[in-house]
Amino acid sequence: MASYTEENYLKALYNLANPQGEVSISDLANSLNVSMPTANSMVKGLQKSDLVLYEKYKPVTLTPKGKKEAALVVRKHRLTEMFLVKKMGFGWEEVHEVAEQIEHIHAPKFFERMDEMLGHPTIDPHGSPIPDNQGRMQEFSYVPLSTCKPGQSVQLTALTNSSTEFLEFLNSRKLALGTELRILSREAYDLSVVVSYDSHAQETLSEKVSERLLVRILE
Repeated sequence: MASYTEENYLKALYNLANPQGEVSISDLANSLNVSMPTANSMVKGLQKSDLVLYEKYKPVTLTPKGKKEAALVVRKHRLTEMFLVKKMGFGWEEVHEVAEQIEHIHAPKFFERMDEMLGHPTIDPHGSPIPDNQGRMQEFSYVPLSTCKPGQSVQLTALTNSSTEFLEFLNSRKLALGTELRILSREAYDLSVVVSYDSHAQETLSEKVSERLLVRILE
């Protein structure tokens, strides 16, 4: 059974992995706000437990065992966030820190019951997929709003960033998952996107914001 710290490392490796499944020690250290020697030492410990593959000066890769353990931590985190929003009335901007603590509870029946009460959701409150109880992740094909063209209608389905600050910004613009938007124009100078939705006849979203909004194209 992985420790609290080991689970945090596994989750970071899972979330940071590139398409080849690789993570550099420097990226891992920066993500966890630790020194590179500290990250290197922990990775060596994870390697002894057959959770990662690592060679000096090369990226770290999760083993199948490590990937499954990491996915199950992610599952607990995302299920908890969904439970806090759907069953306890928390805002989507309030749940991350609580879920960070609950994800380390080793009680499979507790999370299976949570899953049942929620009706077996496939995504969390921010649109991120929830791994199943075997660590398998469903893939969704969404595109950034920043890549869409004027005249298209889209539905907001997920976020690439769920920081409190960003979620509070979306709250201030009354933007939530499921919102349907019409793309009115795209500014050539700063690549901002002008959209309409609900009672908002015209709202300008910066390139930074539109890159973080993942959408499903309706037409």
